[in-house]
Amino acid sequence: MAKKNGAGTLSVQAYERIRNKMLSGEFPLGYPLSRRSLAEELGMSLIPVSEALQRLEAEGLVESKPRAGTRVRIPTAEDIRGHYVVREALESQSARMCRLLATREQKQQLRETAELVDKLSAATERTDPAHRMDAIFEFERSHMRLHTLIAQCSNCPALVEAIERSRVLINNWLLNLAADLDPLPVRWHRDLIRDVCDGDMITADESMRRHVTYRQEIMLMRFEKAESSGSLVTAFVRGPQKRAHRLSL
Repeated sequence: MAKKNGAGTLSVQAYERIRNKMLSGEFPLGYPLSRRSLAEELGMSLIPVSEALQRLEAEGLVESKPRAGTRVRIPTAEDIRGHYVVREALESQSARMCRLLATREQKQQLRETAELVDKLSAATERTDPAHRMDAIFEFERSHMRLHTLIAQCSNCPALVEAIERSRVLINNWLLNLAADLDPLPVRWHRDLIRDVCDGDMITADESMRRHVTYRQEIMLMRFEKAESSGSLVTAFVRGPQKRAHRLSL
């Protein structure tokens, strides 16, 4: 939550802007994060930038090491596999609570958002290669909003925060690897919301588990391939010029 004082508000702004740069690929895995350079780029003092980086580090997106400085964290395959387990548990609980507690208005909002997410998913397939990663990023932002809305139906802020953090982390780690996957099923998100809103508790749980674990193994295989080939490390050396750092698999 944002603090009431100016420094606290600036630290939240710095956090969101740095996180968005990471999610969009401008700051890829392993990218060095200089507090002074970030402060100049964001037009802020060092204090809010330092607070933002501390928060990002606590959330697992950033790492600091002696003599190596601060950088966007490079996860291991074990990190990602464990994260999938935690994410499945969080999201399935969210689906069950949504099925139990969602109001009529919340269900309608979920249906409308799911329809938008499916449209954005289809749009990524029609976008020219030069702009496809931007389209994928827009899809993922709406996708994350959908899962946040599901969690909000639980009336449990701690669950909402945990799911938002979980999705940001996995998106930052794996978004680059998703550029050339086969299209998602046509009604993938609308069918999920149908099961969560109108099915029984078991249906809601099982549908969410299928949704969360879809493509899990192929993403892990791609990550392990990039990890073993060294492209996770070399990708960031080229820097953020025109997204040239995107992983090439």
